[in-house]
Amino acid sequence: MDAYDEEPEARSGPDGPAGARRADSPGTPGEDSGPEATGGDGAPEPTPRVGLAALSPRYRLVAGGALAVVAAVAAVHLGMVFLSLAPANTVSKRHAKAVEGWVYPEFEQNWKLFAPNPLQQNVAVQVRAQVRGGDGEVRTTGWTDLSAEDGAAIDGNLLPSHTQQNELRRAWDFLGTTHGTDNRPVGVRGALSEQYVRRIVVLRLRRDEGLDRAGTIERVQVRSRTVNVPPPEWSREKVSTNPAYRVLPWWTVTGDETEAGAR
Repeated sequence: MDAYDEEPEARSGPDGPAGARRADSPGTPGEDSGPEATGGDGAPEPTPRVGLAALSPRYRLVAGGALAVVAAVAAVHLGMVFLSLAPANTVSKRHAKAVEGWVYPEFEQNWKLFAPNPLQQNVAVQVRAQVRGGDGEVRTTGWTDLSAEDGAAIDGNLLPSHTQQNELRRAWDFLGTTHGTDNRPVGVRGALSEQYVRRIVVLRLRRDEGLDRAGTIERVQVRSRTVNVPPPEWSREKVSTNPAYRVLPWWTVTGDETEAGAR
């Protein structure tokens, strides 16, 4: 009778009638329970999701849309830069305005550093002016080094403006490519480059030198000072470090340019 009463307990208990776990029991210590851990119902436990899969459907849609926008902008940017640097072709000619509007001035590329003959000179643009004072007397100012002013503004500046870096330099390059060796303009673009440089120097003289308080700027003269970069000490190359000047003729400042400088 006592043995009969112990039988149900023995069947329902985990350790059997003698308190020993059965060898074929699924949680026996020291034995492999199988290749996958199973839940209480015998099904494999789900693998936790990572990355985008861990997000809800709504946020997955938002993240996917953001990635698509970033990829599209990157593709457009690379295409625009490629067209601006590639040789002239049908696509670049047809969409020239769109390409220039995208690339210039923020994404402008200058490949002179990688050219076979990189620039090895320091070029400074200088200007002087003839100013008529309140007494009617005309005096000539000394030379003002505008490139040195730009260099001082850039030095130590973590975020120099595009104007400080390139306005004067690009204007002088533009003038040099549209003028002959006699400093005379070649074609319509030559006259345009003169007007562009003249407006820049008048603006700078009025702003930096305060010549508007000294009188009226009647004429300006611009010159460049070019010095070869000296070779390193270990090089046997010999170059002259004497400055070479390119002096342009005097330019008469018109009334609208004086007013533009005042603004």
